[in-house]
Amino acid sequence: MSPSAGVTYADVQDAAQRIAGVVHRTPVVTSRRLDARAGARLFLKCENLQRAGAFKIRGAYNALAQLSPQQQRAGVVAFSSGNHAQAVALAASLLGIRATIVMPHDSPASKLAATKEYGAEVVGYDRFTQDRAAIADALAQERGSVLIPPFDHPSVIAGQGTAVKELLEDAGGLDAVFVPLGGGGLLSGSALSVRALAPEAKIYGVEPEAGDDGRQSLQAGEIVTIPTPETIADGAQTTALGRHTFPLIRDLADGVLTASDTELADAMRLLAVNAKLVVEPTGVLGLAAALRLAEGRVGVVLSGGNVDLDRYARLLSD
Repeated sequence: MSPSAGVTYADVQDAAQRIAGVVHRTPVVTSRRLDARAGARLFLKCENLQRAGAFKIRGAYNALAQLSPQQQRAGVVAFSSGNHAQAVALAASLLGIRATIVMPHDSPASKLAATKEYGAEVVGYDRFTQDRAAIADALAQERGSVLIPPFDHPSVIAGQGTAVKELLEDAGGLDAVFVPLGGGGLLSGSALSVRALAPEAKIYGVEPEAGDDGRQSLQAGEIVTIPTPETIADGAQTTALGRHTFPLIRDLADGVLTASDTELADAMRLLAVNAKLVVEPTGVLGLAAALRLAEGRVGVVLSGGNVDLDRYARLLSD
């Protein structure tokens, strides 16, 4: 529990019941070759095989399913580089809610296409010169819709925590868990599950080397904002942790690590060759750090698999 952020493991348990039958219980897979490379026993939680291709559907559906009938009629607005966009669009379509998503013009084409195919309206912006949160907030106020942010929302955090809840239930006792870190929804929710189910285990967030705002924030003891980082991990091009996620990470996580773009491409290649898994750059952040630092029995969340095939091929061949 973390009284500082107002989200508890009980909220994760409630979310697990709410999303049951809608969200996949994704498999936990192992690979002897990856174990040999890491010098540890790795348990990979395959959220790349999740509905909409990433863990984000967990938090999105949990949040939208709790809206009142009046709020559902008013519709929702979200902002995202891709995975939260698809998740909100899918959850909205399942619940019969109108969705508008603010997405950067340079979003991967597959993520943009999927968001539209789920029935959402897409509003574009330039991620390096415009404020996506401000655009989304203005749209929500103009339309009377509910804003569903990608990470800094109690119901989103609780939903994301269900992935590691399942990982711990399926893999048994773990010594550490490594998860990707962008805005902190996955890490903060995961930390709630680890502290409740495996309190002696370590829990680490891993962010891009070029976007280490999380690590800086923990060092400073307050939220640090950085410019939009340039990294192949497009799902982690966030500039700051959130007011809900930061205190949970500060109080419950054991640290924040980083991985370079080269390490991300290497991890993608290792998964493709040894586990036959297609995972996007952001999705391998946890694995990239685990390959360097893991000891004992270690859980790794592969957070998503939404990557354009031509880009995927380039990253693997470089």
